[in-house]
Amino acid sequence: MEQFIRTTEQESNYHHLEEMGVAELLHNINKEDSTVPAAVAKAIPQIEPLVAAISDKMLMGGRLFYIGAGTSGRLGIVDASECPPTYGVPYGLVIGIIAGGEKAITNAVEFAEDSKEQGWTDLEAYHVSEKDVVIGIAASGATPYVIGALEACRKRNIITGSISCNPNSPVSSFADYPIEVVVGPEFVTGSTRMKSGTAQKLVLNMISTSVMIQLGRVEDNRMVNMQLSNEKLVDRGVKMLMLKSGLTNYEQAKDLLLQHGTVKKALTSMEM
Repeated sequence: MEQFIRTTEQESNYHHLEEMGVAELLHNINKEDSTVPAAVAKAIPQIEPLVAAISDKMLMGGRLFYIGAGTSGRLGIVDASECPPTYGVPYGLVIGIIAGGEKAITNAVEFAEDSKEQGWTDLEAYHVSEKDVVIGIAASGATPYVIGALEACRKRNIITGSISCNPNSPVSSFADYPIEVVVGPEFVTGSTRMKSGTAQKLVLNMISTSVMIQLGRVEDNRMVNMQLSNEKLVDRGVKMLMLKSGLTNYEQAKDLLLQHGTVKKALTSMEM
């Protein structure tokens, strides 16, 4: 294996941050953040086959799991939790798991990421199987909790992916579809909630959005299956329905939308 170098732990390109003024701090953080999209773009050839594999499994009734620790785990949970309201898919189709359990979403659980066995134990609670895909998220690429989970999955012929931010990271060797987005040293040395977290969030956005489009949850460029969970979304849905159906009366369109629950179902009812 090629040498594993933790670029995420290398010293920041900036020194004496405490001596910088607020404007200088903000400018330099933004300067570093602006390098992230280019790093993600380089990883698109790695992301594409993973999206295809997830789409195939989901079309056959499978699920998508994200598993991680700390910031990485929280990002997976955020992405998973946003799929049902955005695309109208069932809760439990995309699942986020974090080392340390629900408490770790808002509070650090010390040493939770160090257990190589607990990751698989947490997955087992969901009866994960060969129908599913499991993506391990680890900025360092060396988190035992994530590596152990992916290693156990591969032994059971469960498709695995990984998202890390170091080249030749250990977690990549346990993933069928490894993604490495190398963003370099963080503005605050070792603070992977910054550029690494941004990179992981961008990749997760790309994966879930592309998969949902492949599953037919988007028409044209609109979320026709979104849940109507607040007045803003109801208003958005009404305008979407009016645009796609030709209805000109707002209240009539709103009544139809609320009756059927989604733009997609309302449109289908008009075709019957």
